[in-house]
Amino acid sequence: MPKACILNRRAMLGAALAFPLLSRTAAQAAGPAVVTLLGDSITAGFGLPTAAALPVQLERELRGLGVTARVRSAGITGDTTAGGLRRVDRSVAADTDLCVVALGGNDLLNLVEPTRVRANLEGIVRRLKAKQVKVVLAGLQAPAELGAYARSFNAVFPAVARTQSVPLHASLLAGVALDRRYNQSDLIHPNAAGVRIIARRLAPLVASALKSKAAAVR
Repeated sequence: MPKACILNRRAMLGAALAFPLLSRTAAQAAGPAVVTLLGDSITAGFGLPTAAALPVQLERELRGLGVTARVRSAGITGDTTAGGLRRVDRSVAADTDLCVVALGGNDLLNLVEPTRVRANLEGIVRRLKAKQVKVVLAGLQAPAELGAYARSFNAVFPAVARTQSVPLHASLLAGVALDRRYNQSDLIHPNAAGVRIIARRLAPLVASALKSKAAAVR
C-alpha cells in the first residue's frame, strides 16, 4: 500500500478518535453559564433556607429573563473586602463565567477606611479579570448619618467600577435596608422577601453581562 494512503488513513482514524472529545468540549461550552457570588452573609444566605437564599432566587430571576445559569455562593458570613481579596483565587472556581463581587457591608459596619476598601475591591477585580472572569460589582450605600465617612465610602464603588471598567449595580440593598418588612429581626440580614427584591433588581445587569460575554466569544 502506498505510504500516502497509510498516512491518510492514520489521519482519518485520529480525527475519528478525537471527535467525541471535541463534541464533549463543545457541549460543555454550550451548557449553563456559571455565576459565582463572592460575598458575605447576604450571599451566603444567613438565616434562610437554601431555597430562599440569593443564589437560588437570582437563578430563578435570570431564568425569567431567558438566561440559563447556575448560580453558586462563595459567601462567608462576616467576611470583608480584605478577606475576599485573600480568598478570591480559591473561592471563585475556574469554571466561573461571571462573578458578582458583593463585599463591603462588614467593612462599613467596622468603619474600615474607604481607601482600604477601594484597594481591596480593585485587587479582587483585577484577579478575576486576569482569569478571564466577567465581573459585576455590587455597591452599597452608607447611611447619611455617618457624614464624611458615608460620602467617602459611597464613592468607592463607582470609582472601582470606573477604573476597572466593570458594570456597577449601584446598591445591593436598595429598597431593603432597614425595612422591617424585608429583614430578619436584626434589621441587618434580608428575609426571603428582601432577597427576592435584591435578586429581581440584580438579575437584569447580570443577564446583560452574561450576554455580552457570550457575544464576545462567538
